Amino acid sequence: MDERTAGQPAMKEKRRGSRFPVVVFVEAKWEELGGQKIRETAQAMEVNALGGLLDMKTYPRIGSTLELTNLLSGQTAQARVVGTRRTKDGTALRVAVELVTPSDTFWGLNFQLKKTSAELVKIEQDIKAGGIDARILEEFRDSVDYVRKTAWAVQEWQERQLQKHDPQTVLPLITAERIRRATQLSLAIKTDLEAREVTRETAGMREFYQAVESLYPRVATLFREA
Repeated sequence: MDERTAGQPAMKEKRRGSRFPVVVFVEAKWEELGGQKIRETAQAMEVNALGGLLDMKTYPRIGSTLELTNLLSGQTAQARVVGTRRTKDGTALRVAVELVTPSDTFWGLNFQLKKTSAELVKIEQDIKAGGIDARILEEFRDSVDYVRKTAWAVQEWQERQLQKHDPQTVLPLITAERIRRATQLSLAIKTDLEAREVTRETAGMREFYQAVESLYPRVATLFREA
């Protein structure tokens, strides 16, 4: 079989649903008509719960059944080759596959995050239309952003492990995000105090005061040492 064209025309598959851009490493296994068994590592580039586009060196026949294994999670799925699609610049051909059983989990955390983010954007639009207080909307956005960045760090850790890179390099990114979030929350509480929306009777205020009192001298020491 010709590795780049396999003697097949580029057929455009009938897509159902929007795809999300990701990079997911999978192992693909299939059997050719002559009985030859082929195994190859591929990259999923655009996916949804129904299937996706794979960047492959060898092109299976359209109609072939593949056994896909997500190399991060170890999860397997059966898929059928339904066509091919050229990249925007026309230099590469991607293999379009359809999962035999649709799955929201097979492509991993990265896909789930992108799908959830799209759903949260829709929720945000609904909140706006519902006339919710702007402060609640802002809190919603900030919370979603924090969860998204933390979940991204989990995915990044897994990918660096898979690629034999040092996953510990992710930790400074988590620390920086925690500091950014703490600064953001502190400024919001300062605004609430100035507006007299927070008093010493506000739930959790004593614990917050004790945390700030304990934190301040430690942070101040860093700048005195500099």
